[in-house]
Amino acid sequence: MVKLLIGHKGSGKTGQMVQLANDNVETSNGNIIFINKNHRLMYELKHKIRVICMEDYEDITNIDEYIGFIYGIISSDHDIEAIFIDSIMKHADVSLGDLPEFIDRLKGMSDRYELDFVVSVSAEREEMIGVDFTGCEILN
Repeated sequence: MVKLLIGHKGSGKTGQMVQLANDNVETSNGNIIFINKNHRLMYELKHKIRVICMEDYEDITNIDEYIGFIYGIISSDHDIEAIFIDSIMKHADVSLGDLPEFIDRLKGMSDRYELDFVVSVSAEREEMIGVDFTGCEILN
């Protein structure tokens, strides 16, 4: 399933994601991945969570490369239960126009590999034109 945290910058999405990831790792039977723009949250997340900082992968510059990157993460660890992606629009030059395709592709990956994605987006639902929210859960 794809779970979305939506709202403008400063609305508390990142704190909520950190809490969800930390709670999830305590009850999870699999591995938890947290993808963030930089190293800022590294010490707020429990040590069992694998933190990936996108500033270490600056050559990933569009959603196709980003999706390929996620496939690489999944292929290297078949025990992943959830992938948290904080502030997707700060990664790989993802824009509002890219969100419909990006979310649809995440839904397909979620179904195929039986894992959850939790994604925060700095936009209101009304701004996410073209996004099919069917099969998504809005967390806030």
